[in-house]
Amino acid sequence: MPQLSSPLPATLIPRLCYVILPLLCLLLSWQSGTASGYGVGAPNRTCTALANSYDFIIVGGGTAGLALATRLSQSLPYDCILVIEAGPSAPDEPRINIPGLKGSTIGTVYDWNFTTVPQPGARNRVFPATRGKVLGGSSALNLMTWDRASIADYDAWEELGNPGWNWDSMIASMEKSENFVRTNGTYGFNGVGYGGPIQTLVNQYVPSQQLNFIPTMEHLGLDHNLESLGGNPLGVMSQPSNIRWIDYTRSYSPAYLTLAGQNLHIMNGTMVSKIDFQDQCGELVATGVTLAGNTTIRATKEVILSAGTFQSPTLLELSGIGQTSVLSAAGKDCLLDLPGVGENLQDHIRIQNSYQLKPNYTSFDILKYNSTFAAEQLALYKNGERSMYDYTGSGYAYMTWQQALGNHENLTYLAKQAASSTSVVDQKKLSYLTTSLRSVVPQLEVIFSDGYTGVKGYPAKTSDLYGKEFFTLIAGIQHPFSRGSVHINSSNPAGKPVINPNYLGCEYDLQAAIAATKFNRKIASTAPLKDAWIDEYEPGSAVGTEAQWRDFAKNTTLSLYHPVGTCAMLPRNESGVVSPELIVYGTSNLRIVDASVVPILPSAHLQTAVYGIAERAAVMIIEKWGF
Repeated sequence: MPQLSSPLPATLIPRLCYVILPLLCLLLSWQSGTASGYGVGAPNRTCTALANSYDFIIVGGGTAGLALATRLSQSLPYDCILVIEAGPSAPDEPRINIPGLKGSTIGTVYDWNFTTVPQPGARNRVFPATRGKVLGGSSALNLMTWDRASIADYDAWEELGNPGWNWDSMIASMEKSENFVRTNGTYGFNGVGYGGPIQTLVNQYVPSQQLNFIPTMEHLGLDHNLESLGGNPLGVMSQPSNIRWIDYTRSYSPAYLTLAGQNLHIMNGTMVSKIDFQDQCGELVATGVTLAGNTTIRATKEVILSAGTFQSPTLLELSGIGQTSVLSAAGKDCLLDLPGVGENLQDHIRIQNSYQLKPNYTSFDILKYNSTFAAEQLALYKNGERSMYDYTGSGYAYMTWQQALGNHENLTYLAKQAASSTSVVDQKKLSYLTTSLRSVVPQLEVIFSDGYTGVKGYPAKTSDLYGKEFFTLIAGIQHPFSRGSVHINSSNPAGKPVINPNYLGCEYDLQAAIAATKFNRKIASTAPLKDAWIDEYEPGSAVGTEAQWRDFAKNTTLSLYHPVGTCAMLPRNESGVVSPELIVYGTSNLRIVDASVVPILPSAHLQTAVYGIAERAAVMIIEKWGF
């Protein structure tokens, strides 16, 4: 049966002992909604709810938007801040709050339910492109991984033309968001933050089969890394998750709102149709936004887009900023020709292998087919007792190609073929494979995922395998060379965007996915993990030739839902969209603060970086407008 990495207190009250005393008030609870303001303090200015003019308008109440809004509310108390969020507020939604229900909101009312266009490199499959449509955005939908990339990944931002954007500035900003709760001795001290609104911890629930993962990866040559948040993610580790210790619920961006004052307003369930501008001496000045229904709201200081990698660029296009050809095809007047808008789309790809466990193991799958047991576990969770619904998954490994494969000359050759000589982003990715960085920048992530999480699907009720238990190894390619785009639909500009990530668009990416799934099989076949299973369910032992591996990769490779880069922080002549101050080129007061500004995909999940971007942006804005 599943085991714990450390004992769980029998009731909720003892959990308080583990929380930093000065933050008890912050950690008790948060509430959100279409309120006239939030806060624990008494700001100098109380702004009128639903006014038609604010100092700052932030479009998007997601991961970055709420963090940024709160910091502005705290430090600019005389200013009124409005956050406009298209989705609802859902503070009591169990599918968001309960760790063991992670992923169950995908494809629901809380998801934009975007899809890609057919992907030629992946057998013309249409991929889901999940993004959060709820207060909290994708921080409400993600699988709660709390990690960081390597020092070199963040230093690359500065090297690509963004002074001040490097590891030192980003780690300081990322730590501001975090309050790490040390519940046991399974994590170190380097790179963790204390005192921030997002609470993190190493998950207390570890299935017994997962206990085999770390020693297996050690047998394959990886070090057990207890300080993976500190700039060196290489190795195998139990990674933290963003969970509140006091009640074991998801800790996500609405937690910031407990720090905000009455000068911050949230407008839920509201769509922005465009940004309004005035042309002043050849430079665009954002004067506010127009909502669906043609209502306008004025911004006296700045408009800030935090709508995400798919919607920040398309909102620019709807407002007349972007490639002339795209705007013309959609019948939009071009106010500002900015060719980089919507380009440079990058995303992690994943491929997965699943294994049927021996009968003496119980996996997360039991909650799928045994409703009585699931109800019992949920009752335990609600009572603050040990439960499978505590589980988020915390077994991770990051490695270079050398560590995973030994000889990786073929992949390096293919990377050279894939890299455009005119793209600074491609050349930086290539340097990760051809310079001394090849030994410090991860190229492959492997996640131990308890239960079946593959592509073929859990066995049907009519199958002999129904009711069996599985685990899945998910491999993520950290620096694919295929880049894509997102633009408004020329036939329906206000509809869903046209998303083309160009998955498996080059041979390097395909061969990387093939190498990754082969390595997954090697991991599963290494002791002690090999002693926990009896059969490879997916891809299955019949897959063994190069042609079969190629088919498997083309048919099953998926996204890790980490899109970045479509409003890249790059020089304008390198197809950049925003300056190092995050101001859209050609405008004076329109900023973008979300994952779309990330110029090159980092070797990590995104949420800690997005919080860091929001914290850095807040400092910039406060320095400009504070007094």
